[in-house]
Amino acid sequence: MKSNFNGTSNPKDVTYQINSIRIKYLLFAILILSGFTHLWNAVGFPDLFFDEGVYMRRAMHVLAGLGPQEAFFHDHPFFGQIFLASMLYVIGFPASLHPSTSPDSISTLYLVPRIIMGLLAVADTFLIYKIAENRYGTKVALISSMLFAVMPMTWMVRRILLDSILLPFLLASILLAMKSKTCNRKSAIVLLSGICMGLAVFTKIPVFAMIPLVAGLVYFGNQKNAKMVVLWIIPVILIPFIWPLQSIESGQFNLWVDDVLSQTQRHSSGLPYISKLFFEMDPVLFVLGMAGMAFCIYRKDYVILMWFVPFVIFLLAIGFNQYFYWIPVLPVFCISASVLIVRVLGMIKKEKTNKVTPYAIIVGLGVFGLASTVLLITTNMSSSEFQAASFVLQHVKDRDNQTTILASPTYSWLFDSVFHKQNVFIDYSLALWQPIPTKKVVLVVDQHYLIDINRGSKLKQLYNDSKTIATFDGNVKNYDTSLYPYTNLRVNYEGHRIEIKETS
Repeated sequence: MKSNFNGTSNPKDVTYQINSIRIKYLLFAILILSGFTHLWNAVGFPDLFFDEGVYMRRAMHVLAGLGPQEAFFHDHPFFGQIFLASMLYVIGFPASLHPSTSPDSISTLYLVPRIIMGLLAVADTFLIYKIAENRYGTKVALISSMLFAVMPMTWMVRRILLDSILLPFLLASILLAMKSKTCNRKSAIVLLSGICMGLAVFTKIPVFAMIPLVAGLVYFGNQKNAKMVVLWIIPVILIPFIWPLQSIESGQFNLWVDDVLSQTQRHSSGLPYISKLFFEMDPVLFVLGMAGMAFCIYRKDYVILMWFVPFVIFLLAIGFNQYFYWIPVLPVFCISASVLIVRVLGMIKKEKTNKVTPYAIIVGLGVFGLASTVLLITTNMSSSEFQAASFVLQHVKDRDNQTTILASPTYSWLFDSVFHKQNVFIDYSLALWQPIPTKKVVLVVDQHYLIDINRGSKLKQLYNDSKTIATFDGNVKNYDTSLYPYTNLRVNYEGHRIEIKETS
């Protein structure tokens, strides 16, 4: 602490230190809050989703020492399963959990990876704070991180998804690119930023739409030094290039090309539909974020523009969209909303009519978001799914080689990789292309199966020719999904009703 000539402390220095301590406490409180909203009841909400089972199966494939890539489908790069498998390996998953066939024991097999996703979300909260602080100052940083911690839409990162895994790598790349402007070891920071971006793209290809953003930060932040951009882009290209190289090495390059192209030809309701879902699930963040982005783009804010627009154009171009595709741009919704809020609060403060009003608005927004999120995270959307898995495991005895189990990846990785049941199809849809080895079939019919039942006559035939031996109903029916915030439960339907059917 500096002192003036008469030996007393400089009041400005004291004030700065006090404010710095307050900010640290506020940030710590926000991170605790983020931990609560993203870790509380991690396995109960949201429900178990089809894609989560796919990524868990692939992680178990890596854990078993079978290589990074499944041999039959090259839909995404394989860093996601390598990362997840590495985290699970550290804790000795699944043996360290001593799994049994009870629903509670089975739930722990999803709880552990869900906790990993929650911890990543806390890291995301911190990185959002640092990015916003670096670019817009402390006020925007605190509000941005608070919004990410409490607003309902961020529950999506609780799922075991590639988007949840890549987000901290993307945010780290952006932050490091910003820091390279003032850092002494510019080359090392720029290279590390490139590695983080390369790993993000190596997790899921669509995030390549963020390359112009980070490349621009490197270029303009280092006095338009093109060499720095070249240094940054090298790992961004080379790391994801491992994916096609692996397919060449395994003699599956043609299959890789076909699978990559098939991903671009899938159809869904598209960007308008997931935009409508976003608005219905979190209207406050959607409206504030869109208004904030319009404001920032009007002010020619390069960061907001290049973070949001290229990615949305990509989503619009590919046609196939799911609601969780919003995850990579959730931070920019929070940041742009915060920029707008700070600007509006600044105008209110200048009026000098009520000094309490700005603080009341921020606290009110935080309380509203937290209350809405608590209503969601205290629900139980997955109990029926664990009960169904438990029933199948107890119904199909060990070493039963006379029964084939057909289920979605949500369950199949449990049956196959953890409990080592025989004749388990990793996805019920494989019955459309390969023969079922036994006459007796146990069929797990969840809502996803009913959506896919018209993909081929075999799925419908199996459904019609089997009898129901057990039914499990989920809790989503207990809520009015037309009312906010339970509108979020519209995408938590897979445990709504599950039938266990069996052919004789």
